[in-house]
Amino acid sequence: MRKKSGWLLIFGLSLTVLVAAPDAPLEDCLKSGTYDGRAAEKYGADEYGMKKYVMAFLKRGPNRTTDKKKAEELQVAHLKNIGRMAAEGKLALAGPFLDDGELRGIYVFNVATVAEAETLTRSDPAIQAGSLVMELKEWYGSAALMAVNDIHKKLSRESISGEKE
Repeated sequence: MRKKSGWLLIFGLSLTVLVAAPDAPLEDCLKSGTYDGRAAEKYGADEYGMKKYVMAFLKRGPNRTTDKKKAEELQVAHLKNIGRMAAEGKLALAGPFLDDGELRGIYVFNVATVAEAETLTRSDPAIQAGSLVMELKEWYGSAALMAVNDIHKKLSRESISGEKE
């Protein structure tokens, strides 16, 4: 029972985000509350409205610089890489954890295999520098996550990486 309630919570949170700021292809579906095959196809949903992703757990790496300027430059490059992967449709979701623990953040890759996620992982300047390391796991979640990046553009006044969105 516990496992089922967790899935319902994730699914409910995804729907809450979409209802709060609907994406154009989902607008009619959300208003009527009925299945929309076009939206399901666009977002890669299976018959349950779900899809496979690869989740990355970003962990503190062995090469953390103490030079504040270098750390800031690396963070900007890391954020630009996140924006690039999101724009390419390869990254459904990303974000940091708000404490200072070993686990620094997550990525949810929109890819079919762990090998594809590994390739994307190697494109991250923070991974290249050894500031972060990643653990990759296949994950099954709501296909609605694929709408998050479009919705985010409607909610953000400024880009976190300093670039225009």
